[in-house]
Amino acid sequence: MAVTPVVLCLSKSGEEVAAKVAAILGAPIHGREGRVTQADAFFPNALEHVRALFAAGTPIVGVCAAGILVRAVAPLLNNKRSEPPVLALPDDGSTVIPLLGGHHGANRLARQIAEGLKTHAAVTTAGDVALGVALDEPPLGYRLANPQDAKSAMMAMLNGGGVSVQGANIFDVEEAEDGAVTLVVSEAPQETAETKLVYHPQQFVLGLGCARSCDPVELWDLVQANLAVNNIAEGAIACVASLDLKADEPAILAVAKRLDVPFRVFTAGELEAQADRLANPSDVVFEEVGCHGVSEGAALAVANGVLVVEKQKTANATCAVLRADQPILEMAGRPRGKLSIIGIGPGQHSWRTPEASALVTEAEELVGYGLYIDLLGAIAHGKTRSDFPLGGEEDRCRYALEQAGKGKNVALICSGDAGIYAMGALVFELLDRSEQELGVSQAARRVEIVSTPGVSALQGAAARAGAPLGHDFCAISLSDLLTPREDILKRLKAAAEGDFVIAFYNPVSIRRRTLLAEARDILLQHRPADTPVMLASSLGRPEEHIRYRRLDELQVDEVDMLTVVLVGSSHSKLAQLGEGPRMYTPRGYARRIDGDLAEKDTK
Repeated sequence: MAVTPVVLCLSKSGEEVAAKVAAILGAPIHGREGRVTQADAFFPNALEHVRALFAAGTPIVGVCAAGILVRAVAPLLNNKRSEPPVLALPDDGSTVIPLLGGHHGANRLARQIAEGLKTHAAVTTAGDVALGVALDEPPLGYRLANPQDAKSAMMAMLNGGGVSVQGANIFDVEEAEDGAVTLVVSEAPQETAETKLVYHPQQFVLGLGCARSCDPVELWDLVQANLAVNNIAEGAIACVASLDLKADEPAILAVAKRLDVPFRVFTAGELEAQADRLANPSDVVFEEVGCHGVSEGAALAVANGVLVVEKQKTANATCAVLRADQPILEMAGRPRGKLSIIGIGPGQHSWRTPEASALVTEAEELVGYGLYIDLLGAIAHGKTRSDFPLGGEEDRCRYALEQAGKGKNVALICSGDAGIYAMGALVFELLDRSEQELGVSQAARRVEIVSTPGVSALQGAAARAGAPLGHDFCAISLSDLLTPREDILKRLKAAAEGDFVIAFYNPVSIRRRTLLAEARDILLQHRPADTPVMLASSLGRPEEHIRYRRLDELQVDEVDMLTVVLVGSSHSKLAQLGEGPRMYTPRGYARRIDGDLAEKDTK
């Protein structure tokens, strides 16, 4: 289980048990505000907080009524293969109940907690109850080749069939000579069946090297050929390894992805430390990259073992394989760095996407404007955070990229959508610059970049209003800090003439007060004075404030930097409906209906 669990405590009466569980698991405690005094982080609403943790893939151990957890996660249940563990304990810790994710770590967590508390684990999954094992959850370091057949095999066992074992008895089950189910543990490829489960010990390291922009098919064919010749199953590979200069090499990344294993990289110096153990050292390689061997050196650097496949090569790729004595649970080297550019929405956590929450949960370090990181609430607890002030945007992005270049998993936190008036564009601009143009290091250029969408302020405002973006619209920033004033005015005039609904970002600041007034006056030349305008401040936060004005009554003093201004087109309407005013822009369906009726009348 890659993600550290969170221990949830909802009342003072459960604090003692929550503390014991947290100590057993090495996990943080999240406590309910106003009810719990001792916790690492606090939250105001239990159902919303559980939902956010579950959506992010965080294992949850709740010291509370099981029903609370069930009600919280019920709307999110859709795939039992991907859901994180959810467990419940009463305040007295008298039992541990795995509710979800039994075969994804929940049963294991339940037993660990029960052993530590000297209590009972109420495991209910059929295989665990009847047989004491979960065949689709092998011990760490082993991989099930045919998980799709585990259910059939378990049913055969539950119906009274015995178990035959070929190879190591990794489940420590009682063996039968003629069992209805066969469990095979082998490092070699094996035929599988509904009642024949094959487990591969992951004790091989695949060391790879290749020329820049090597064809992924060439490298994959080389890997497959060598595994086949040496009778090594793909599932027995624990990781792929290479030189750090190859951290962004598409062909190597494709192999790691196809095998679904970690990718570890090493500096040239770290690989050169293996020079005496290389079977095929090369002075040519040393002259080029600073070490005498990439594929062999990388395989040897990951774990203790012997080369069972010495360097094999094609025109553009090399491959070597190391075999360790035991399944590899700890790997030397570092992962390829990762930078996630995350838009968290306007601030309300329920507007934050599950993908954004999951990327925050996975990250080691959070980088951003302090207020935005604060808005993450309890899911940011325990992570390294690097706060940057407003105005420090380039420093912020550069720092995030360079930290990822060291092999870290970094999240760059932005409000709204990270690609809309936020840090996304600046990250890619820095990557696109040369080092002489104050770009970033080569290590930073090799990191994985993930951009995840967020709810933009204009979307949040539009949802609160009704449907003002129902027809063509645009967004214009009124900040002339980075955009020349003349360009802003040119865009204003074009949008006014085009009769777009307009969302104004950065409408005013303490020093900049005139552009919004100029925008209003330009728009009044092209659309009616009573055109509806929405002012939405602090969207999605407790202090949210929404009001409507006519265009000719829009006053600059009503607006601040936390306000999005939505100005309707000449067709936008502000209707007084049952629950109050609703702003919308017709798409033109009425005209189509009128046209259809007119056409019928002429027939």
